Amino acid sequence: MIYHNAKLREDLFEKPELKPTRDGFGQGLLELGDSNPRVVALCADLTESTRMEAFAKKYPARFVEVGVAEQNLATVGSGLANYGKIPFIASYATFSPGRNNEQIRTTISLNNVPVKIVGSHAGLSVGPDGATHQALEDMALMRVQPNMTVISPCDAEEARKATVACAGINGPVYLRLARAATPTITTHESSFTVGRAELMWESEHQAQVAIFATGPLVYEALRAARDIGHEVPAVVYNVHTIKPLDRALADVARAAGAVVVVEEHQRAGGLGGAVAELLAELSPVPVEFVGVDDRFGQSGEPAELLEYYGLTAPHIANKVRAALARKIT
Repeated sequence: MIYHNAKLREDLFEKPELKPTRDGFGQGLLELGDSNPRVVALCADLTESTRMEAFAKKYPARFVEVGVAEQNLATVGSGLANYGKIPFIASYATFSPGRNNEQIRTTISLNNVPVKIVGSHAGLSVGPDGATHQALEDMALMRVQPNMTVISPCDAEEARKATVACAGINGPVYLRLARAATPTITTHESSFTVGRAELMWESEHQAQVAIFATGPLVYEALRAARDIGHEVPAVVYNVHTIKPLDRALADVARAAGAVVVVEEHQRAGGLGGAVAELLAELSPVPVEFVGVDDRFGQSGEPAELLEYYGLTAPHIANKVRAALARKIT
């Protein structure tokens, strides 16, 4: 096996450093506050949970608490962007972009203003909070909107980099974050470029299946590739940018001949949908999908829920086998 990241070593799978991606956002936002006076922050009564607290304390004049009013969150952010600010607006993803989708569409996307929409506690990682708080449709909602960039970091360090990069994008961005502490698999030196998927791992032999994963489930994809490597040579790509999707993934898919897509999101409309559209256009190959299959979430511990919904390494490995069996030879 060949690792394409300084942090990817065998000990990563035994004792990984755990940290929520929302922590990386908080760090990145504070760095932006220090370096860019145009950056402002707005929150919908979840300052600590979304990790905006440090920014709010250090730069109180550049922070707005709008209260439990997510529609206002979007429209006030749009107004600030129209006057030259770079607003980061944060709430739980089930509320923003879930509750205020129309305001995001009309006041942010339609006007193509540089509001950065931060959807925290996305996916199943909210755990005991249950289905009402588990955003599993958010990437689909945001991906379909014109002008919107959609980013789903794999770990806290990548979330920090993504946050900083967001400020440089002259348009709206959706940044997806998780609540649960998950393995840190990148380093300060790891490359990160919006719109470019990162090769994380490859077998020593020619890959027969390509695994495209996003968010914290990149770690599960790496585990699956390691565990099944003696049986099926594979490559693993961290697809942190859902939109614009890296079109070079079509070349990777063509070379491997089969693909597995992994995401903590509904199978419809997220990374899987984006990859399927790309491959239908440029490189039709068999594709298997690992995601939540047209169901809502439920209460439980994050690890239990990932297993229950079939999003862990053993389930990914089974999908790799299924993709291999469907290859056109």
